Amino acid sequence: MAFVYILQCADGSYYVGSTRNLENRIWQHSTGAGAVYTSTRLPIELVFAQEYDRVDEAYAREKQIQGWSRKKREALISGAYDELPRLSRKTFGRGFDTR
Repeated sequence: MAFVYILQCADGSYYVGSTRNLENRIWQHSTGAGAVYTSTRLPIELVFAQEYDRVDEAYAREKQIQGWSRKKREALISGAYDELPRLSRKTFGRGFDTR
């Protein structure tokens, strides 16, 4: 089993990661040993986790989510899956839409 997860840091930012052992990885982050990013933004809170059969699937999803906007990550965290396609559209300048 493998997991992709999102942590909310004390400063309100999000950290996206993947692991084979979610419980241990969260413990590492909580103690400051997980990643430099989270170690300077403690405490952290697990706000999203999704399980995968294979590590490469979890890693690919991690990389995908890392490229998302804050609003899109928050839609995923809250379970607003119907909002994800709309939040994928980029707008440039004043009202220009790349649909």
